[in-house]
Amino acid sequence: MTRLASIDGVILQPEEAKVSVYDRGFLYGDSVFETIRTYAGEPFALDEHLARLERSAGRVAIPLPLPRADFALEIRRAIRAARNPESYVRAMITRGSGPMGLDTGLAEKALRVVLVEPLQALPATMYRDGVAVTTFKTRRAADEVAQGAKVSNYLTSMMALKEARAAGAHEALILDGSGDVLEGTTSNVFALTQGVLVTPPEEAGILVGITRAHVLEVAGELGIPVRVERLPLETLRSATEVFITSTLREIVPVVRVDGQEIGARVPGRTTRAIHAAFRQKVGLGAEPLPWEKAGD
Repeated sequence: MTRLASIDGVILQPEEAKVSVYDRGFLYGDSVFETIRTYAGEPFALDEHLARLERSAGRVAIPLPLPRADFALEIRRAIRAARNPESYVRAMITRGSGPMGLDTGLAEKALRVVLVEPLQALPATMYRDGVAVTTFKTRRAADEVAQGAKVSNYLTSMMALKEARAAGAHEALILDGSGDVLEGTTSNVFALTQGVLVTPPEEAGILVGITRAHVLEVAGELGIPVRVERLPLETLRSATEVFITSTLREIVPVVRVDGQEIGARVPGRTTRAIHAAFRQKVGLGAEPLPWEKAGD
C-alpha cells in the first residue's frame, strides 16, 4: 500500500511533500478540493469531480492553474504511480502563497496538490447493521459567500463529528437555523417517507454530492419516487428508511438518529436495492455486496 503526493505535477513521497507556511490554504483555508475514489484502479466520475472542482474554484474566485483535462492526467498519473489495488484521492487547489493578509490579490500563483491514499473500506457490519448519527445545529461560514463550493474550511464539520463520535455515532447531520436537515459532515442524506425518497435541495445550502447524483439516477431507474425538497428533522425521524451517501462510503444505512430508532431498526429493502444497483453501475455487480461479506 502506497501513499504519495503530487505538487504542481511533481510526484513525491509523503515525507518529501512540502507546501509553504505562507500558502493561503494553510493560513486561511483558502482552497477548494475534491475527494475521488477508484474502482478497479480507475477514478470514478473523474470528469464530474473536476467539473465540480472548477465550479467551486469559480465561486471563491480561485483561477484554475491548468485546464481540467491536464489536471485529470496528473491525477491518473499519481494513481498509477501509487500502484494500490484501490485508492482514494484528494485533489486540491489553493490560491497560492504570498505576503500575509486577507487581500486575495496577495496570492502569487494557484497551487495544486494531489494526495493518493490506499482505500480502506468500511467494515461490512456497518452496511449489514446500519449506523447511528447525531444532529448538529449551526450556521456554516461558507453559507453566504460560497454556497455549494467544496472549500477546505471544515472546522464546523470537525466539531460536529467530534460530538457524534463522543456519542458513539458514525456521522453528524447538519441542521440549518430552521431545524431542517441539510447533509452530513462529509455526506448527503436521504429519507424514505411514505414510499417516496426525499433529499434536501441545493438551494438549502448543501454540497451536491457526486454519489448523491448517481443515487438519484439509480432511484429513477428502479422506479422509486423521488422528491428534492426540504427535510425537517421530524420527517427524518419518522422515516421508514434513512441512508447517507459519499464517495468513499457509497451508501450507508442509518438506523438511529440522536438515539431514536428509525423504521424497523435495520437497513431497509429500498436502501439495499439502491446500493446494489449503484454497485452494478460502477462495475461491481459480480462482487459480494458490502453487507454480504463475512469476517468483518
